[in-house]
Amino acid sequence: MNINVDAVWLWVSAYSLNIIGAILIFIVGKWLSRRIANLLSKLLQKNNIDQTLVNFLSNLTYYSLIILVVVAAAGRLGINTTSFLTIIGAAGLAVGLALKDSLANFAAGVMLVLFRPFTIGDVVSTAGITAKVESINIFNTHFCSPDNQLIIVPNGKIINDIITNINIKATRRIDLVVGISYSDDMAKTREILAGLAKADSRVLTDPAPTIAVAELADSSVNLVFRPWVKTADYWDVRFDLTEKIKNALDEAGISIPFPQQDVHLFVEKEEVAKVM
Repeated sequence: MNINVDAVWLWVSAYSLNIIGAILIFIVGKWLSRRIANLLSKLLQKNNIDQTLVNFLSNLTYYSLIILVVVAAAGRLGINTTSFLTIIGAAGLAVGLALKDSLANFAAGVMLVLFRPFTIGDVVSTAGITAKVESINIFNTHFCSPDNQLIIVPNGKIINDIITNINIKATRRIDLVVGISYSDDMAKTREILAGLAKADSRVLTDPAPTIAVAELADSSVNLVFRPWVKTADYWDVRFDLTEKIKNALDEAGISIPFPQQDVHLFVEKEEVAKVM
């Protein structure tokens, strides 16, 4: 096989600047891509973004920039990059449609990490569950239920639902309803409830507990008893007060009525006469 040295040399001479330019574009572009990805990583870490998300966004940025660098270098060599970009765009569209739900969950995961409606350790009510947050991942969030079951919820379901962060606040109000008979002394009942709140050191004095008549029901007068406690003490105080209220009202002779109906039977006189 005969190689025309003059022709090769002529081609190299004609395109040498383009080749050198393409190499320089690739080298400098790769260096800049890595620098930009590292800067983004440091910026996200500085803002306490989840490390998994930091790594993902950093790598995504780096490889996206590398694709642009390769396209620019190819264009410098005289290669028609229009078709190449069209292929990349079509492939990206196809992948996006195939992974539509996964991408939606990923976008939701990014929003959860950035806006932080809850953090690991919070008790949250969302997507039909109430549980403790164990981990926040890119595509889903892991919860631990009160009976120690692992619940995995797609981030898309969480971000599209109402999120109630139960223990994000330092204090929380206990809402109890105490029903007494119409014949019982309401003032005495209020004194008993106030005494129970005062006797429990876990009940906060500011804001003060609310004790008021809320409803005149069918078979009882319903009073609301709403003491404030530290969030960590909520369930312990609620359980203790419920038991103490029952015992204190029993000792004071105040009844807690239950729904009941009086049934009256009427017998017609004609029916009585027939029997006799």
